[in-house]
Amino acid sequence: GGSVKDRIAKYLIEKAEESGELTKKKIVLEATSGNTGIGLAMVCAIKGYKLQIVMPETMSLERRQILMAFGAELLLTEGCKGMPGAIEMADQLADDPKYFLVNQFGNENNPLTHYETTSKEMLAQVNPIDVFVSGIGTGGTLMGVGRRFKEESPNTKIVGVEPYPDHKIQGLRNLSEGYVPAIWDIAMIHEKVNVEDDDAYDTAKDLARYEGLLCGISSGAAMAEALRQAELLEKGNVVVILPDGGEKYLSTDLYTCPYRKKCDPKAAAKCKVKS
Repeated sequence: GGSVKDRIAKYLIEKAEESGELTKKKIVLEATSGNTGIGLAMVCAIKGYKLQIVMPETMSLERRQILMAFGAELLLTEGCKGMPGAIEMADQLADDPKYFLVNQFGNENNPLTHYETTSKEMLAQVNPIDVFVSGIGTGGTLMGVGRRFKEESPNTKIVGVEPYPDHKIQGLRNLSEGYVPAIWDIAMIHEKVNVEDDDAYDTAKDLARYEGLLCGISSGAAMAEALRQAELLEKGNVVVILPDGGEKYLSTDLYTCPYRKKCDPKAAAKCKVKS
């Protein structure tokens, strides 16, 4: 699937099986901006479950193609309603007992995945971790890692990255725009910062061109802030999560347009030529 959400998809399905909430008679249902849906589609294909995905129509074409390739059924909601619109539709559908709603935004097994796995792996590989940076989507990564670090690495500064309102960074959300995930707890982080769309796009380009890492826009946002934290730190270790790959963005202007900070906005909007 190529994203951090593959990890939670497997964990959430297996926990639902263990509890008896999910049986072969039920249809797995989830609202997603794409990555969790793709992870679920992989797991459901392997385990033999039917899957319905509710997703805003503004998500990239590649997301839809990958989901359909794994056999998922797509239900697209109005782009202007964003993720809250997709979540609302999924909640309405879930009133029918034939569905099992994964509910990544409110399922405590989401952060538990990262508490049990991701955080342990980072602590085993990097010592000390002075700063940890991750984007704010469902909040699962930050909540799970934050809980573990507060227990075992209390001196680590935990930074959450969110876009500004009315942003174009797929996979991240600004918490002031109306929907705060039930699993979110601000006490788990030390700082919440905003990243501009242009900085996210341009840093994603830099990761591909200078580091050989083809990453998505949300990865660019997280790395932009990680670089800023590194400058402030001067000496020490900064760990950042790059949540998804860039293959899902090839139909967008992420890699085909010039660097946004160096371009006249009107010219950049019309440009389809690789820089």
